[in-house]
Amino acid sequence: MEPDDGESGPTRRAVLGGAFGTLAAAALTGPLAAPAHAEAPWTLDVRMTSDAQWAAFLREQDLRWAKLPTLWHEGPFLGDGLLGSMIYKEPDANKIRFTTQHGRVQDHRPEFGSGFGTCRLPVGHLTLDPVGTITAVDWRLSLWDAELTGTVTTSSGKITFTAFIHDELFVASASVTGSEQVRWTFHPEVADSPRQASEDPPSGYTHNPASTTKTTGDVKQVLQALVGGGQTATAYRQSGNLLLLSVAHSFPSSSAAETASLGKVQNAGTYDTLRAAHRTWWHAFYRKSFVSIPDQRLQSFHWIQLYKVASATRAGAPVMATTGPWLEPTPWPGVWWNLNVQLEYWLIHGSNHLELDSVTSTLDQNRAQLTANVASAYRSDSSGVGRSSDMFANRSVGTPGSGAEVGDLTWALHNVWLSYRHTMDDALLRDTLFPLLRRAINYYLRFLASGSDGKLHLPSTLSPEYPVVPPQDTNYDLALIRWGCQTLLDSASRLGIDDPLKTRWQQVLSTLVAYPTDTNGYMIGGSTPYAQSHRHYSHLLMIYPLYLVNWDQTGNRALIEKSIVRWHALTGAHRGYSYTGAASMYAMMRRGDTALTYLLKFFDPSTSYPCRANTHYTEAGPVIETPLSASQSIHDLLCQSWGGVVRVFPAVPGSWPDVTLHDFRTQGAFLVSAVRQAGATRFIRVRSLAGEPLKLDHGLTGTVTATLDDGTPATVQDLGGGVLGITLPKDREVLVHAGAVPDLVIAPVPIAKPGAAWGLPGADTPPPPGRYEAEDATISQGIFENSHTGFSGTGYVNGDNVSGSYVEWAFPITTAGTATIKLRYANGTTANRPSAIAVNGTTVFASRDYASTGTWDTWATDTFTVPVNAGTNTLRATSTTANGNPNIDYIDVAAASGGGTDYQAEDATISQGVVESNHTGFTGTGFVNFDNVAGSYVEFAVTAAQAGSATLTLRYANGTTVNRPMTIAVNGTTVTRDFPGTGDWDTWQTATLTVQLTAGANTIRTTATTANGGPNLDKITIG
Repeated sequence: MEPDDGESGPTRRAVLGGAFGTLAAAALTGPLAAPAHAEAPWTLDVRMTSDAQWAAFLREQDLRWAKLPTLWHEGPFLGDGLLGSMIYKEPDANKIRFTTQHGRVQDHRPEFGSGFGTCRLPVGHLTLDPVGTITAVDWRLSLWDAELTGTVTTSSGKITFTAFIHDELFVASASVTGSEQVRWTFHPEVADSPRQASEDPPSGYTHNPASTTKTTGDVKQVLQALVGGGQTATAYRQSGNLLLLSVAHSFPSSSAAETASLGKVQNAGTYDTLRAAHRTWWHAFYRKSFVSIPDQRLQSFHWIQLYKVASATRAGAPVMATTGPWLEPTPWPGVWWNLNVQLEYWLIHGSNHLELDSVTSTLDQNRAQLTANVASAYRSDSSGVGRSSDMFANRSVGTPGSGAEVGDLTWALHNVWLSYRHTMDDALLRDTLFPLLRRAINYYLRFLASGSDGKLHLPSTLSPEYPVVPPQDTNYDLALIRWGCQTLLDSASRLGIDDPLKTRWQQVLSTLVAYPTDTNGYMIGGSTPYAQSHRHYSHLLMIYPLYLVNWDQTGNRALIEKSIVRWHALTGAHRGYSYTGAASMYAMMRRGDTALTYLLKFFDPSTSYPCRANTHYTEAGPVIETPLSASQSIHDLLCQSWGGVVRVFPAVPGSWPDVTLHDFRTQGAFLVSAVRQAGATRFIRVRSLAGEPLKLDHGLTGTVTATLDDGTPATVQDLGGGVLGITLPKDREVLVHAGAVPDLVIAPVPIAKPGAAWGLPGADTPPPPGRYEAEDATISQGIFENSHTGFSGTGYVNGDNVSGSYVEWAFPITTAGTATIKLRYANGTTANRPSAIAVNGTTVFASRDYASTGTWDTWATDTFTVPVNAGTNTLRATSTTANGNPNIDYIDVAAASGGGTDYQAEDATISQGVVESNHTGFTGTGFVNFDNVAGSYVEFAVTAAQAGSATLTLRYANGTTVNRPMTIAVNGTTVTRDFPGTGDWDTWQTATLTVQLTAGANTIRTTATTANGGPNLDKITIG
């Protein structure tokens, strides 16, 4: 295939025979034979490294609003892990609400329970109060910059604004046209539990007092004292068009919050300084991993969830409440430990964002409270947490035998174990996970008792949220006990701890009663069948996410399948996470199409509780966990790591032919990069962060090669079943592929299933033919903005004030010749801002003058003609003075009359070649990569209206330095043409010749004449 430049024959690497997906031979017991020599070092060609590349990709994932959202689950949302804001229409008012809520703000009266006594408390909201009546909005939530930008059109003019949250500061900048004004009002909210929307407070409950106000210089404050002690303080300042607001909470101090919030506003830097620091954090955040799939809506959804979870939590911050930091009226104004917390955090591991793990930090920081949560008789060696708590895990837990829900701490510690497994940080294992898990399992051990059958049984406990309590042996708890005991044994072994409880843990594993089952699969518990619809999958925890019972255990497959089928056969109580859970379970079963079917139920508006317009989710109130768990379901389709095996592309749906993963973190502390094209894996790269043993289920077929990053062969064992054991030292990488070395390109995949943006985008108005917006072009030393009015599309490019900043567009032309360009610009200064215009790398105009247009809201058009080639062309406008370019809105391109008919190579008859799309700049849906043999060909069927001569133009790329000649046969008449190197595989050129066509059907065959094969062929044009 194409990358044969410099190779004269087959290479010799660590070659592993057989198609490992279907191996029948016995597993090998030692390393495979090493090849005779090493190869050259290899590196990935990562095309997601620059700001421009990331900005362009994430721009396609942004949420957009063309109409005013009226509900919290329709509007934009901002956050920094503590302070959060949702934006939507103020109910019954001509205003826009910006909620201002904070993850640390809670009540401190545990005697009234988590629903009222230790609940999260509301703070207040801002309103943007226009002069005129709101008639339209145009908003965009930029994921890359984590900013909301847009306009509000009213009967009096237009308000243009930008808003973001950074370091517990809400920052908004606005400007106006017409007679509009920038007017902000802060509305404090009553500090009562949001649960009051659905339930009366308990007897003896006293409402918190009314807030008071204070002004210090130009900063206003709202101070909220609390009956249970502590204080919430909101400070804000409007200075011209800039608004700053900060919220602080203190306990037990009744004054520290006032000092903190005031200082935060008074000491804030300039707007530009705040914005730069904010963007720096987010731009570094996204770069830690990359995922691209060909479903636009799901791809956008995945990236929005990463934005959402980073907006909602950070390590060291409070563990997420069910609402995240965006508090609204809800029955659940606290932390729920029986499913919600666990699902909220799963996606942080694969996406390589352990810096967001506030579960581990919360449990670690509140060990004394976890001990206090169990009855005093058990505190010497046990810990637990009740179903719901505050951010300090303050909630007592009942005892087995009473029908209480007792396993939630153990399940939460599974999340801590996942963080350990994805980092292999032995300090985390030794100092946090092992001691906490030991105490959680000890609580169970106090109640296990031998029955007449010689087995250990657990007295009555609750399977979370199932309405019938089993008399004994609840599967939820049995699964957690088994997982906990085995994890403690494994941890003690790794840490070299001779724990006195080791014998007890081993005895529990050997004698604990089997999971109760019946003809329908797993029961809820002893004598309690799964007989009512259940939204949770607590009774199936051993299948997912614990994987104690899994698809690799062939003897358990029938039990797994009928249990899941039975769970989903009773549908009345199902909620969003019922579908995401089933999707992940079917992904474990390697049934990607079935898994996707269940996942898509969450996005089906006909379901009872679907994903909402802004990707949030609601039942009786906001619940943040389900969309985040849906992102984990996408992860499970693409890469799984359980049971000590890393599985790459285990359950990719058939509708996803192309997938890219980069730096996807797995258990064992590996970073996986992999590319799938046309339904087949091209390569897998694994980097070891800890030097752990690597077992790789690669999914490749054919002769497999494993090469270390310095070109030396990896030491590999065939473990059978398509799994390789690879010796991979810490900080080293291995490349695994089948056949010849493929292009090692990491880049976004083509979209096979287009979809509308999330939010309320409205119907997109198609741009005029030939229009290319500057915000969609390549930008060097400049930024996208929309703060001035009158632009086309979604904004314009504001270039830096330096010589050499540029905007470059790519656009197709059917036939070589000339094109008329209209460049739209604005120059609000009095100085000329000239630009050099280059087409396809050649300067056409050394200087085009862009004089003042009066204001930055006044646009002008410069028209000129340039030469163009057939195929993709580039036009670059480069500033030639230190003033930089003017603001540039778009170019309109109109080719000179003429043209011809295109015939795409991917639609032709192909012999010894393959359709690919891994290089850029092609037209249509791809191009043909000829096999490296003489005689490989592409044949086109061409229809001519009349006989006579015609111009045949072939568009091709040759990334080697060697000519790749082909014969061109038209109805059997043959000529030979040269196709020399084009520099690289992303650079396309054209070759033109005159041919004779007959009226009606014609055949044109392009055939490689050497062992190098032909060039990559994009299309031919007749005319």
